[in-house]
Amino acid sequence: MIYFKSGRLSLEGLLEDKPGDKCVIVTHPHPLYGGDMYNNVVDAICNAFQKNEYACMRFNFRGVGGSEGAYDDGKGEQEDVEAAIDYVCSHGKKQIDLAGYSFGAWVNAFGLDKYSEVDRVLMVSPPVNMMDFSSVAYDSRIRLVIAGSNDEYGNPESIREAMKIWNPDAELRVIQNADHFYWGKTGEIVSIIEEFLKE
Repeated sequence: MIYFKSGRLSLEGLLEDKPGDKCVIVTHPHPLYGGDMYNNVVDAICNAFQKNEYACMRFNFRGVGGSEGAYDDGKGEQEDVEAAIDYVCSHGKKQIDLAGYSFGAWVNAFGLDKYSEVDRVLMVSPPVNMMDFSSVAYDSRIRLVIAGSNDEYGNPESIREAMKIWNPDAELRVIQNADHFYWGKTGEIVSIIEEFLKE
């Protein structure tokens, strides 16, 4: 377990380090619905990157687990992502990917203009049918989006429309018969991300 500062708040995280300067930061699903850094999809994202020799940092947003503070409707959570980026940069990481699942993807998308150190962005199930993504602008760093064919919070058709704005050149991969929670399907998330990293 590691602890780092987001403003005055102390946040808890896990850093599974690897030699070199490659790192992924992974953000978790909605805190008000039980989301935290130990989520099965967060595990799958970390697994894929670690198998490809990336350090992996995940953390609990403010108000979750042992992290201080309280839920802040995505605003303070963007500061938490900034703080995590600062933390890995201070530990020598220079090639930084940012991956978010569900609420984590929403927070990441809204903070992209602040995350200049990030090279690439991956989203798993951005909840476009549940949360407002309308002010998310074009960003060429958005490279891969993964969705479940049966996801009621972010159906592939709605995501495909949104990607025309986010980055028309990004890749959308749809996992058949998966809903928002990917039970029994996380191995496919790992495979898709591994393919992406080898491209």
